[in-house]
Amino acid sequence: MTNTAPPTGTVSSYAFWADDGRALAEFYAAALGWQLTQEFPDENGVPTAFMITDGTTTYVFYTAAKFTAPNWPADELPFHLDLAFPDVAAAEQRLLALGATKPDHQPGGENWTVLLDPSGQPFCLSQPWTGA
Repeated sequence: MTNTAPPTGTVSSYAFWADDGRALAEFYAAALGWQLTQEFPDENGVPTAFMITDGTTTYVFYTAAKFTAPNWPADELPFHLDLAFPDVAAAEQRLLALGATKPDHQPGGENWTVLLDPSGQPFCLSQPWTGA
């Protein structure tokens, strides 16, 4: 008899590369109201990975010596973050003050706003999703 039950797994963290992992971790921690909770050294003892969490979701930001931000919108993105805030306009202003920038290209119309994080990677702001 073979076991036909599907594997059960969970995503333990989401990982992002940047030219400065600590700076990007600090940006997203501030953006989300989370804390930088742990750092991980490379084989030489230099901290290169930085974890932030709210206790349920975890992001890890890695310092990558050869990191290059995507040339968006010319380059397609393999993935990006969508952040939801009840007051998108206020969140946009706060994130710009934290170091995000707003590109001219805004494909979301009234549905979402695209910003670039301090490493140059796009992310979107919108209202929280309601419904299916």
